[in-house]
Amino acid sequence: MSTEKIDVNALGEKIVRVIKTIFDPEIPVDIYELGLIYDVFVNEDYEVKVLMTLTTPNCPVAETLPLEVEEKIKSLDAVKDAEVEITFDPPWTQELMSEEAKLELGML
Repeated sequence: MSTEKIDVNALGEKIVRVIKTIFDPEIPVDIYELGLIYDVFVNEDYEVKVLMTLTTPNCPVAETLPLEVEEKIKSLDAVKDAEVEITFDPPWTQELMSEEAKLELGML
């Protein structure tokens, strides 16, 4: 990794682009557009923390999805480390979905 400073905002956008390549197995929409990602934090050491939820607490991918998010984020050159924290507060609802996701699912 070079010593030049990386723009944290640009890195945040890259992280979001990577997250958008991960799809919920039951709904043909990426987890970002579904509203499962509540927050992405990047500190000055390029360590990433993602606060996300699942569509339900007993979601079939509860074990694998957070791991996939972590692995994909860690694959970015600038990222030193990544951690995903799952929360159900607030619980996910369809209201959290983007217009794009609702359109994709025929809800608009």
